[in-house]
Amino acid sequence: MTAISQGRTRRAALVSAMCALVVTGTGLTGCSEDPNAGTNGVGKLPAGQIQAKTRAAAASVDAVRLSGDVVTSGRTYKLDMRLKSDGGRGSVTVEGGTFQLLRVGEQLYLKAHADFWSPGDGKGGDGDAAADKLGGKYVKVPQGDPAYKKFSGFTDKDVLLDGLLTLHGTVETDGHHEQAGVRTIRISGDKGSGGTLDVSLEGKPYPLRLVRAGSAGTLAFSAWGQDFPLGKPKKNETVDYGKQLPTS
Repeated sequence: MTAISQGRTRRAALVSAMCALVVTGTGLTGCSEDPNAGTNGVGKLPAGQIQAKTRAAAASVDAVRLSGDVVTSGRTYKLDMRLKSDGGRGSVTVEGGTFQLLRVGEQLYLKAHADFWSPGDGKGGDGDAAADKLGGKYVKVPQGDPAYKKFSGFTDKDVLLDGLLTLHGTVETDGHHEQAGVRTIRISGDKGSGGTLDVSLEGKPYPLRLVRAGSAGTLAFSAWGQDFPLGKPKKNETVDYGKQLPTS
């Protein structure tokens, strides 16, 4: 059991004992623990202020890990990304296929198996030859290629968080909860139909879990402020295909 869990258990036992004494001495019918006791205090704020504080906390640090599902344009993308101000890296799975994304500054790389690059028409020839060349390599994605606009957003911390940490409709508080052992206050848009966001009550009020409106995915946020290595791949691991990728 962690020290935090032990502390919660001791606190709960102490509160129960105090309640018993109070009931005996005063005739009160009971008492309960303040869910905001020992927290960062944001649970006492109106929902709008909680949302503003969690966005500010997210913007104040350089690194975060984002994992979960995003549904866009009828497709479900499973993400596991490490992001910071000058780039990001991680994996994306869509329609059963997984590829790696790496962005360092403005340069975006995409790494996937040969099947990802194959035209899939069974004709072989130049298409399969290109797929064999690109498979397992970090392929430079030209900024003018449609794939750059499509995938670079998955590696951009500011763009992702600005778009994701938005609840639609009337924002209200939705009770105290827990995510990965951390106490949270939940805020929701239009009673949940506009999305829900769990905000940490321990330490800084970072967002920890987002359920997007319209069944558009669920995401977890972790490793706030934890730096990670980010650099260009080795030259022998990189392929520069040219001005346009074969999948575009």
